[in-house]
Amino acid sequence: MTHSIDPIFITIGSFHIYWYGIMYLIAFISVWFLGNIYVSKSLVSISRDQFSDLIFFSFLGVLFGGRIGYCFFYNFTFTVENPLSLLFIWEGGMSFHGGFLGVLISIYYFCKKNSINFFQISDFVTALTPIGLFTGRIGNFINGELWGKPTETFWGIIFPSVDMIPRHPTQIYEAVFEGIILFIILNILYLKKLNFSVVTAFFLIFYSAFRFSIEFFRVPDSHIGYIVFNWVTMGQLLCLPMFLLGIYLLQTKKGNN
Repeated sequence: MTHSIDPIFITIGSFHIYWYGIMYLIAFISVWFLGNIYVSKSLVSISRDQFSDLIFFSFLGVLFGGRIGYCFFYNFTFTVENPLSLLFIWEGGMSFHGGFLGVLISIYYFCKKNSINFFQISDFVTALTPIGLFTGRIGNFINGELWGKPTETFWGIIFPSVDMIPRHPTQIYEAVFEGIILFIILNILYLKKLNFSVVTAFFLIFYSAFRFSIEFFRVPDSHIGYIVFNWVTMGQLLCLPMFLLGIYLLQTKKGNN
């Protein structure tokens, strides 16, 4: 198969709307819809208005955290030399791990403001997060970016912007595992109404495990390469503390309501 998808969804005059942006719009609508269902069924102790605030704060966390995380985790030297580049969002460059930290800060602020248990909200948010992970990776695939290493498997895809060699469609791998499979796991657990922090812990464990494994098939960022032992990427390195934190939560926070 050869990748030949036009990343532009529609053109109006000289203005382009990209599929990548459409994917995030789909994620926002889906999270809004499912989140309101959970709120209406009292699966989380917040009102619809509070849910709107949570969505807004989380959006800011993803936007600023993702950008700052990318600049410092993946482009540190350039950022130090050009600090204003933090503001150049239109140039691209977002980090999941930075966005994750941004959302944690947003949740903390929301919970302090409304006197709500932090893990009640983090469980709620992490149960919805795979929706955005799925659509984001589909957006990456449409853009023909974040491709994998060469492969001889029959499902290998040629990305003409790179070369004419079939490669692992790692964007699809991540969409399936970090999106679909992780969504199923977390929402089964969430609907069981387990003690606070359990869903958050399993999100940390499964996401980091899936991401760490798939990174072996993915080409690392060209300006960074491998970080440790010539086989560990920055993405894998950032997954390790997530995994350990998930284990820690299962051991120490489980049962706290």
